[in-house]
Amino acid sequence: MTVGLGLLAGGCLVKRSWTTVGPKKGTLRLVFYTDIHTRTEWETPLALEKAANAINGINPDLVIAGGDLITDGFESSAASVEPRWQAYMRMHRAIEADLFPAIGNHDLVAAIPEDRSPPASDPRAVYLSHMGLDRTYYSFDAAGYHFVILDSIQVTGGSLQYQGVISREQLDWLKQDLSSVHASTPVVLVTHIPLLTVFFSATVGATFAAKANRVVTNNLEVLKLIENHNVILVLQGHLHHSELIRWRDITFIVGGAVCGKWWRGPWHGTQEGFNLLTLTGKRVDWEYIDYGWEERRPKGK
Repeated sequence: MTVGLGLLAGGCLVKRSWTTVGPKKGTLRLVFYTDIHTRTEWETPLALEKAANAINGINPDLVIAGGDLITDGFESSAASVEPRWQAYMRMHRAIEADLFPAIGNHDLVAAIPEDRSPPASDPRAVYLSHMGLDRTYYSFDAAGYHFVILDSIQVTGGSLQYQGVISREQLDWLKQDLSSVHASTPVVLVTHIPLLTVFFSATVGATFAAKANRVVTNNLEVLKLIENHNVILVLQGHLHHSELIRWRDITFIVGGAVCGKWWRGPWHGTQEGFNLLTLTGKRVDWEYIDYGWEERRPKGK
């Protein structure tokens, strides 16, 4: 069941079903960008403008933003991060295609303030206001595809502060949502924190156990829930590197980062960039695009 949504901040209505998107039914050109970590220093607003221009130059049918739209909202007050939201929203509004966002951990505001001020009663409220959404998880249909946007953040406190979890409420909603989708309809899931990744095996070692705030801890429950549905693609963020996995006919993509290594250049060989995907039936064609930014963050900052 698709949640009713209002206007996105860019002014476009989130529609349940598009009948004319894409050159033909069953084919869709999609841009997925993630981990912007918007700030106002180091000329990063220019980078966001450059990225938006590159996305518009591709002329995709739709765009999905994978979370961490700003930086350090989690531990900061709403007032202190509002300039970052304003800088991000200039990029958001500049993108010409319809844009659907997912929430990242940095997009929660005042969840656990570092200045020990009282935490926000709803750390998601600022994000929801800027995005023009009623809630952080929802679904929509486009050109014969069903898209599901998930919220993978659970505030825990302690040393990790948060962990990757798809809540029980969402799991119940997801089961109901997918039950209304025809068995032949291809489904795309979006989650900021990954359901599946080889990043830690490749960078730390095959026996390394990822921390609970790096991956979705109940991923097997999610994978079990979707196994009898026509899920063809899972779009993920959070780790800032570019990665593709095929598991049981599902393509899992970790989408790099618009900010690269948090505006310090490439991260594990992944440049500042975004993803272009062409979906044709169950086929997924994927390209990671370097939009040409060179880091300007001073060393030591």
